[in-house]
Amino acid sequence: MKTIPVQEAVGTVLGHDLTRIVPGRSKGPAFRRGHVIRPEDIPGLLQIGKDNIYVFDLQQGFVHEDEAARRIAVAAAGPGLNLSEPSEGKITLTAAHDGLLSVDVDALRELNSVDDMVFATLHGNQRVRAGQAVAGTRVVPLVIEEEKLKRAESVCARGSIIRVKAFRCLRVGMVTTGSEVYHGRIQDGFGPVVREKFHDLGSEVFRQILVSDDESMTAGAIRELLDAGAEMIVATGGMSVDPDDRTPSAIRSAGARVVTYGAPVLPGAMFLLAFIGEVPVLGLPGCVMYHKASIFDLIVPRLLAGDTVTKKDIVDLGHGGFCSGCAQCRFPICPFGKGR
Repeated sequence: MKTIPVQEAVGTVLGHDLTRIVPGRSKGPAFRRGHVIRPEDIPGLLQIGKDNIYVFDLQQGFVHEDEAARRIAVAAAGPGLNLSEPSEGKITLTAAHDGLLSVDVDALRELNSVDDMVFATLHGNQRVRAGQAVAGTRVVPLVIEEEKLKRAESVCARGSIIRVKAFRCLRVGMVTTGSEVYHGRIQDGFGPVVREKFHDLGSEVFRQILVSDDESMTAGAIRELLDAGAEMIVATGGMSVDPDDRTPSAIRSAGARVVTYGAPVLPGAMFLLAFIGEVPVLGLPGCVMYHKASIFDLIVPRLLAGDTVTKKDIVDLGHGGFCSGCAQCRFPICPFGKGR
């Protein structure tokens, strides 16, 4: 690398982007890599504090920051991602479609442990939208040793570090428990909320069955939905420990294998996750009806993306599973459910 006073740099080619920062307004490249410096550029370069221009003689065994960022991004990215062009040495990864962001946290830690590597992501296991920026990568120096870059690529070669899993479109059956709704004393307020949540995730509730607080009646409704081709079943109401709340026992009576009844999540403590064969059966506590973000929004997207949710996954939600109840909910742009 050699240094050239900016007044003598006319005709030289920039080897990297030069950044202009306007406090409180903008940050971005004022001059891009490959730009041939002209006489009229000198005042602008001085204005951004460039009294000297640094010209690199890229020797064998070294890689420019733009190419290094591109190689890391390509190696780390799995399906469901788009890669930007390099800007100021950084490449941004965006979601190619709606889905669940999946991050291999252990591999990400190993990648960032390689000297001069930078790969930052959003928290995994959250819903992302098409076009949303989910990660960025670059290297620290303007040029990096090929050997370091190969070490980083070898970490990524074991499997994608980041991907966006598309949501499956499932036929969802709903069992609404409660004698007050079954007998028409009050209007069902739970069903419309659940329908809207599934619709927003790309699935539809194809049938809803109202039942009283009767274990055999609830179990029969679950089996009826299975026979009708339900690929996921949710039961609303009757999830507390009150003696007349019998939904958990009804789910067991229907033949379900219970993964967990109870979750270290607030709101969502009385959540139940079970399976009948490959079909998930969820007992949804009342908080799902009136909280914008709850256990539903942490678990259902994972199930729709095809993840296998285990008891350990539920237990791990305890760290970060307490909702702050902000006056203006911005979930998922918040710590809720993001413990690791």
